[in-house]
Amino acid sequence: MAHGIGISKGGRNTKLHAVCDEKGRLHVLLLTPGNTHDAKVVMLAINAVLPAEYLVADKGYDSNALRSGLIERGTMPVIPAKSNRKMHIEHDRQIYRQRNVVERMFCRFKDWRRVPTRFDRNIKTVIATIAIAAYGTWWL
Repeated sequence: MAHGIGISKGGRNTKLHAVCDEKGRLHVLLLTPGNTHDAKVVMLAINAVLPAEYLVADKGYDSNALRSGLIERGTMPVIPAKSNRKMHIEHDRQIYRQRNVVERMFCRFKDWRRVPTRFDRNIKTVIATIAIAAYGTWWL
């Protein structure tokens, strides 16, 4: 876990967890080792922002604990069910279409060459680089 690097099937890597608004502007940023499951850190990111009307996430974040935590906060989870889920839970497909905002946010970060290649070894420097990229994209 040194410097946010974890070893998984793809080798050494790092995961970036982010919460953004409907305009794709970053509000919360977490960097974890690549072998850390998404569901373990998602509540840390969500608790750092005010409750929203709904939260859009991909299948990787599908868990009963997350869904119940969001409902307790008064937030409607818009998360498609995993294919291996015993009880399939429906989601609002119209709202889920807004997930591309998150994908576009990550794509804009990748325009900054230093972010996707991760030249820096120190986790603080990596987060600072991403914060600068987020600051730049916030106003563009």
